Amino acid sequence: MIPVHFWQSARLKFTAPLRNERIAAGSAHADYLGLENIEPWTGRIIQLESKPDEATDGDAGLANVFREGDVLFGKLRPYLAKACHAPRSGVCSTELLVMRPAEPLHSKFLLYSLLTPYFVGAVDASTFGAKMPRASWDFIGSLEIRFPPIETQSLIANYLDRETARIDGLIAEKERMLALLEEKRAALVSRVGTRGLDPNASLKPSGQEWLGDIPAHWELCRIKFVATALDQGSSPIAANTPASPNELGVLKLSAVSKGRFKREENKALREADEQEEAFALRAGDVLVTRSNTPELVADVACVPVDEPTLLLPDLIYRLRVQDGKVLPEYLTYFLATAAARAQIRRDARGSSGSMVKVSQGHVLSWLTLLPPLSEQAEIVGHLQRAEERFRSISRDVSSSLSLLSERRAALITPPSPARSR
Repeated sequence: MIPVHFWQSARLKFTAPLRNERIAAGSAHADYLGLENIEPWTGRIIQLESKPDEATDGDAGLANVFREGDVLFGKLRPYLAKACHAPRSGVCSTELLVMRPAEPLHSKFLLYSLLTPYFVGAVDASTFGAKMPRASWDFIGSLEIRFPPIETQSLIANYLDRETARIDGLIAEKERMLALLEEKRAALVSRVGTRGLDPNASLKPSGQEWLGDIPAHWELCRIKFVATALDQGSSPIAANTPASPNELGVLKLSAVSKGRFKREENKALREADEQEEAFALRAGDVLVTRSNTPELVADVACVPVDEPTLLLPDLIYRLRVQDGKVLPEYLTYFLATAAARAQIRRDARGSSGSMVKVSQGHVLSWLTLLPPLSEQAEIVGHLQRAEERFRSISRDVSSSLSLLSERRAALITPPSPARSR
């Protein structure tokens, strides 16, 4: 192998010039490739062919032409590192730069060079535009890349193909494990939240098709009969950064996620008036998202401790319940069960198929199960202990995922000449 300090260097625009071919085509084109079809940081194409009924750009737009062996790099939000090697000819989004590697460059070696943290970081630092940051070819083309002779590039590219495929396989296994853990957790919540902890308990018909049989000694009632208040927050002007410990913050929609409360998901406020400060959270508040996709609308979480510096936004309801009737933690678990989600889907409304809403009237009319309070406490304790076990396993798996991703990034980052001597 040739020592790295003997590698050549050249500006990208001289070794991989832009193709600059465009035709009138959109995502309905049989061989269309969009940014959404490229997996970040891996160079993998998720789906090359777009179906006409999935078209988003229409037929009247322009598309870049690419040929087999070209290398594509996303100039929009370059921190996502969306780049790929074209396995065959086609057309792509104009947000993808199409480069034709010249004779000194092996196309796969070029792809790995563009996916290094150094290159992606340099391009990302050059972006313009706040909402849709993108980089220009003038800057990208001026960046230098380093490369050995073509034979060595081929050896390196083949080695990286094998090793990254192995690491990607391990990453996929870890991601499947995380998905299975979440499925197992959701199944446990659904089973225990609707049947309790005693597998031998006598059952009775609930009278609701979506719920089925329930323990004979449990009650069923509408939330309005156990609620003391149902509020909707406001939309104060906030920063794009989380609040510091002594600052006021307003929750983001992502603070309510699959039954979990994520307090770090908030945006800092410079100030709030007295009316807005009335939306501060306290322990036992049940949060219900009022607008989202059909799968996520009416997601729930329970606030575990008083949060005097966190305020309720307008996209989340705050439900408070009567002491002695229902534990807020149990109600949260019940509303996260598969059965309860059935009545939520029934009520979700929206003019768009992708975003729907539930009203305060919907929330108050939903049915909830009411085991005896002592049994509610047992169910909550059981599920909280299980939750901690799931979180512990998930943290371990996520940690190993991070290590694999770091290993992959280090693998494709060439050493500097100073380190090779």
